[in-house]
Amino acid sequence: MFRIAIHFFFIVSSLVTNAQLKTGWYRAEIKRPDSAAIVFNAEAVISNGKTVLFIRNDQERLKVDNIKVKEDSVFIDMPFFESTFKLRKQKDHSLKGVWIKGTSRNNLEFPVVFTFGKKERFPVTGSSSANITGKWQVTFTRATGGERPAVATFQQKGNYLSGSFITPSGDYRFLEGVVNGKQLQLSCFDGSHAYLFTADVSNNSITNGKYYNSASAVEQWRAFKNQNAELPDTSQRTQLREGESRLNFSFKDVNGKTVSINDEQFRNQVVIIQLMGSWCPNCMDESKFLGDFYKQYESKGVKIIALAYEYSTDVQRSKASIQKFIDRFSIQYPVLIAPVAVNDPERTEKTLPQLTPIRSFPTTIFIGKDGTVQKVHSGFYGPGTGAYYEQFQKEFYETVETLLKK
Repeated sequence: MFRIAIHFFFIVSSLVTNAQLKTGWYRAEIKRPDSAAIVFNAEAVISNGKTVLFIRNDQERLKVDNIKVKEDSVFIDMPFFESTFKLRKQKDHSLKGVWIKGTSRNNLEFPVVFTFGKKERFPVTGSSSANITGKWQVTFTRATGGERPAVATFQQKGNYLSGSFITPSGDYRFLEGVVNGKQLQLSCFDGSHAYLFTADVSNNSITNGKYYNSASAVEQWRAFKNQNAELPDTSQRTQLREGESRLNFSFKDVNGKTVSINDEQFRNQVVIIQLMGSWCPNCMDESKFLGDFYKQYESKGVKIIALAYEYSTDVQRSKASIQKFIDRFSIQYPVLIAPVAVNDPERTEKTLPQLTPIRSFPTTIFIGKDGTVQKVHSGFYGPGTGAYYEQFQKEFYETVETLLKK
């Protein structure tokens, strides 16, 4: 079914030019099977005669320029991830159809409506009774009953609310919403993340929280205000196995060329290994960061190799998804395709047996000029996390500069 849908998409795309959508703001609602609506906003503009959408999540404007229109049909291919919209124009300029999201198993399909002329995400229905700006210690409770920790950082101005959740492995990117009375609503959409958070709030506590993630089971969450909130230390992070000091791998890049860590081009260089996946929003943010970093530091003796763990071992499927990252960020370093699916329980043993199990994506490995592993960093805190992102950049640059001096 997936191949048929994609084949149909490209047949239609090849027959039409990019006709005009009605320019202006849209409020999109993705309907989950339980009828909860994950809401986001997008603005349609004309750029160089072409329709472009900018999806808004707080300060982020995610550019979407692969849009095909034929009569009343609209096809939108997201710039990252296996994520597309198939829509039909309505008389009031709104759009109705489905959002299709690729996964490691079957594709997920959700009804979606883009209502034209609505810039607001959630309506403001009254003044807020609390201001929750600050840091919060958060506990999520899975549908199975297990708990997982997080830290939330919120910024509230009047009713408007923004911020993110930070977990041991990464962050939930840019969230946008409101506080109406004692009710919190937050959401985001980037092509992979489709999140909705609701809760009851006071100045010092958050209760009765619900977290909706695409079609996943609903999680409960609660929080208390704590400016010193921290994530717990974990001994489960990826590291070198005892007795190991070097990585040893050879894999093909997206062009079919075999690249090895033992190649001459990496000798006497500081090498950064990015373990990532094209399905991973935090990997998207890290890829943007590394793409810009590489332009500054390649001439100083730094190399980067990305190793992508994808949804399947279908090379063509993986290549198509990875290529979106390469094209959008003009990535100049090699991106290799791991010969295992990301959900393979032996993915580490089959690809990088020198490491303990890879538990989170992205994971970043720093290799010194002598070829030995100097540091392994799990997770990534992106620009939606404010001070956490600033601290990450500071530590990253300090690590590289230290290795260059050795």
